[in-house]
Amino acid sequence: MSREILVHIGPGETQAVIIQDGHLDDFHLEVDHHQSILGNIYKGKVESILPSINGAFVNIGQEKNGFLYLTDVVAPQVADEPVGPLKIIKKIFSRNEKKDKPAEAKAIPLKQGQEILVQVVKEPFSNKGARLTSHISLAGRFVVYMPYDTHGGVSKKIESHDERKRLRGLLDGFDFVTTGGFIVRTASHEKGTQELTRDARFLYKIWQQILRLAEQKQAPALIYKEYDLIWKIVRDYFTNKVDKLIIDSNEEYMKVRKFVANLIGKEQIEKVHLYSEPTPLFEAKGVAQELHKIYDTKVMLKSGAHIVIEPTEGLIVVDVNSGKFKTRATPEDAAFMVNMEAATEIARQLRLRDMGGIIVIDFIDMSREGHKRKVIETLEQELARDYAKTEVNRISSLGLVEMTRARTGKTLEAISFAACPYCDGRGKIRIE
Repeated sequence: MSREILVHIGPGETQAVIIQDGHLDDFHLEVDHHQSILGNIYKGKVESILPSINGAFVNIGQEKNGFLYLTDVVAPQVADEPVGPLKIIKKIFSRNEKKDKPAEAKAIPLKQGQEILVQVVKEPFSNKGARLTSHISLAGRFVVYMPYDTHGGVSKKIESHDERKRLRGLLDGFDFVTTGGFIVRTASHEKGTQELTRDARFLYKIWQQILRLAEQKQAPALIYKEYDLIWKIVRDYFTNKVDKLIIDSNEEYMKVRKFVANLIGKEQIEKVHLYSEPTPLFEAKGVAQELHKIYDTKVMLKSGAHIVIEPTEGLIVVDVNSGKFKTRATPEDAAFMVNMEAATEIARQLRLRDMGGIIVIDFIDMSREGHKRKVIETLEQELARDYAKTEVNRISSLGLVEMTRARTGKTLEAISFAACPYCDGRGKIRIE
């Protein structure tokens, strides 16, 4: 199984693709006109508190105030207390409440005008501001550091009991950290103490810098900016399974070599290659045409069937059609074959287009429960390769599947296209 990373540096944009066995498997785009704030840490100022919606609006210096759930607040004065995910936080608050205490009497953990350190977990979308959290996390190559969370853990994708036990033991050796906890990432599988410790020390050093800068600046202020696309690609995708990383810019090529040397190890530098041929990199590798297709509404399948992807304001609709698919099988078996092929491609397209939110898939009707179960299993297996969190429901009596995919930023379509000035984004022109 071959795996390559291709990075193209163009005017005002950076494109990165993952090639699996010669086929486009993932795509990432960063453009100058859309500066992502996802992962950035700000010193914000609480502008207003709305107990009725259990949230607060925080000024972080952006066009619109960010939204912070009250149950997602870590007060700086209690930052050393053990806090965890949302469910754990709810338990902590509930312990301090008397059973006969009315709901409106609950203590509000924020005050108007208060300054607070927050991180962007979801970029502004439509007319909504950024979603914020005070549970700050700093992701490294092998571990994630959570300064306000003393609970450690190991990625669920590492299934071996012995390996999980070994990695948990390594976490106990991080005695240089006085506060917070770590989560061991999937890339840590079979890695040694030195590699994880170096990563943890690097993240802890960044956090100390963040604290010092936060003391010096007045809210609202940017305290920490998340790294650019190339850094993220090296951090998250440049694993032992990658055969090559090819980049077509000499300046960025030198930067990538430094990233690899510092993050991974000097022995991996030989996998980084500079492309300098006259033919564009993506054309030479045969992925340029595939990239153009990911903007199309209709996606053709090898069998002749096709799927139609239609984003709307509230959700994304995916329709599966038999199209030109031909077989001598029964209608039930024919529907099953098309749905199986479509399930794999749907997961791939959602990943390539970075679509999130509520997604409704209209599969071709099947009557056998075994077929329905197999289609769902295939869809879930393909979605498991996705970095974004997904949740899939069973097929309904109408042949529909409701699922969600975590949406953290703007979709590829939102970044690459603007509404048509003639039809106002409707996609149709009225005939006079």
